[in-house]
Amino acid sequence: MDRDDLLILGAALGVAGLFTFQELRIAGTIGFPLDDSWIHLRFAQNLAEGNGFSYNRGVPVAGSTAPLWTLLLAMGYKVSGAMLTTVKGLGLLFAAATGGVTRRLVGELTHDRSLALAAGIGTVLMGRMAWGALSGMEVTLAAFLATLGLLSFLRGSLWSSTVVFALATLARPEAGLLFVLLWGYACLEPLPSVWRRARVAAGSLALYLLLLSPSVALSLLTVGQPVPATALAKVEGGLLAALTGQPEPLRLALWARPLGYLGEYAAMLWHDHPLLLLFGAIGVGQLWRLGGRGRVLTLALLLHPLAMAWVAPYRGPAFQTGRYSSHLLPLAVAAAVFGLGELLKLPRIRQAVVAFGLLLSLILAWPSAREYAWGVQNINAMQVELGLWVDRELPRDGRLALNDVGAIAFFSDREVIDLVGLVSPEVLPYKRRGESGMLEFLERACPDYLIIFPTWYPRLAAATDRFHPIHRIRLAENHVAGGDEMVVFLTPWNRWRPDRVACSSGKR
Repeated sequence: MDRDDLLILGAALGVAGLFTFQELRIAGTIGFPLDDSWIHLRFAQNLAEGNGFSYNRGVPVAGSTAPLWTLLLAMGYKVSGAMLTTVKGLGLLFAAATGGVTRRLVGELTHDRSLALAAGIGTVLMGRMAWGALSGMEVTLAAFLATLGLLSFLRGSLWSSTVVFALATLARPEAGLLFVLLWGYACLEPLPSVWRRARVAAGSLALYLLLLSPSVALSLLTVGQPVPATALAKVEGGLLAALTGQPEPLRLALWARPLGYLGEYAAMLWHDHPLLLLFGAIGVGQLWRLGGRGRVLTLALLLHPLAMAWVAPYRGPAFQTGRYSSHLLPLAVAAAVFGLGELLKLPRIRQAVVAFGLLLSLILAWPSAREYAWGVQNINAMQVELGLWVDRELPRDGRLALNDVGAIAFFSDREVIDLVGLVSPEVLPYKRRGESGMLEFLERACPDYLIIFPTWYPRLAAATDRFHPIHRIRLAENHVAGGDEMVVFLTPWNRWRPDRVACSSGKR
């Protein structure tokens, strides 16, 4: 680690301090801005305690699209025993490392130390990167691995790029596009013979698939598909939906949604930083003109939103602070800085623009920190509070059916059924039939308590003759929760009520 890396680390800690200040001011305590963060922690805790890759102890399930992150959290928890400290520490560590690798990537492109340093600092100052570092999610791990793989690829190392892109895919499946581009390049790269080119491409593909095979095997064994339950539960169309028996109109799948995703992706980059989109467009053109590996970098940026839409669309590139796209944020910064260097050759003008850009990053970080803080406040005030209430008030062996399965399961430590299907894949066939299907599933699963957003299941919530509300929490100002109110219902199958209805499936 040299002086420039220390400057990048200082910038990462500084913006994290700003976010933490807002978090304490608005939420009053430390936490996470998403309920999904607690899902990772539940898996990690079970894994660290010897219960395998399970959500309900003793029931293995592939319920994470970022198994590498879950594994790292489990290792950190095993060593430290402190979940929040471990998670946020790892997030910040990978954010700073991402800045350092981005600096080296731009150094390879420009051979200009000042531009490279600006790219490294600019990356960690991005509000989306700071949000990812503190969110408890896999954002900065995926960004670090994706950027490291691109750097390795730019330096001409096929095998190390293959390994790193495989790890990046295990941290964020959208990073698989980077390997596809690498492999395409390996197939087309001029070599002394076609036979040697074929051997190199086949070896790279075999190594990539070998590294992914444990995750695929777990999915096949526990979900019955080569992808985790989380992917199956969230997919809204595209190739993955078609392969799992949910085809959609071709016009939507091939044109309408991809164009919408492309526009949303561009708008997200503009929201990140106006100069990111402006100089990034110039940089993408300049990278394309480099040919070869430069074109692969260009395609990585341009094809990402289209690949999301074609393969496994879900909500769009900007959903949840763009966490499904943030692994490419460092590359976007690199392209913008490269474009800046190519457009402005006079050092003093370039330095002035860089200084203005970094200052604007700090200004834009303030509203990002505020939104992050409100996310923490919402999750703490609703899901965390409900988990603690369940732990205090309900029987230890009570079974819960939930539509937000993270913090409530983590803090209550109860057996849960996930109505979204992220960690309960058996729900998915019923979920596709709407509320009538969900009611049929509940009649078979017979949970003791139902905890849902009534706006998600209005028919279930309205059936008070069957589902009796016993506790509710309502947010005064909702920024990230799936509904303003979450309600705990006593179900007709509750084992502690005298008028209990017999379970149709014979369970319990």
